[in-house]
Amino acid sequence: MTKSNKKELSKEQQGELLKTLKTRFEKNMNRHKGIEWTKVEAKLKANPQKLWSLNEMERTGGEPDVVGHDKKTDEYIFYDCSAESPNGRRSVCYDREALESRKENKPKNSAMDMAADMGIEILTEEQYRELQKLGKFDTKTSSWLKTPYEIRKLGGAIFGDWRYGNVFVYHNGADSYYAARGFRGLLRV
Repeated sequence: MTKSNKKELSKEQQGELLKTLKTRFEKNMNRHKGIEWTKVEAKLKANPQKLWSLNEMERTGGEPDVVGHDKKTDEYIFYDCSAESPNGRRSVCYDREALESRKENKPKNSAMDMAADMGIEILTEEQYRELQKLGKFDTKTSSWLKTPYEIRKLGGAIFGDWRYGNVFVYHNGADSYYAARGFRGLLRV
């Protein structure tokens, strides 16, 4: 799957992505009990921009999958479900302000900017804890999480991982970046 500057996929790319998503959906039914693929697929086909965002999640190693359905808005919720933080989104600091504050050894991008470019949101701490109920994620890596304003204004940012049979949420300077830290996103369709 190639990156597109038009933020739309060809019919062939759409078909390939839908096949990948359906296969993952069927292999991981515990993540979306009571949800029917045909309804998800219909929503996806009606929203080509969302398909482009899902393709970006897939292209960067996120392995997106359906984790819920918001009955109020009739939206299906996709999270990055890769075992480790998506490989194509690692070695980034938290946001643009943190990126610009670095004087040396700047990373190529920030988590918040990448998420915005992809048309997705970064998981909150609550959403990350919900994801961890579906399996064990980030056992060797960590993922930036949407940071509350009160922490961010003081220069920090939060991230989570799974260690010792528990979800841990820690803090770091928002300008820090590591080869084993990326971010997980969500998309509502």
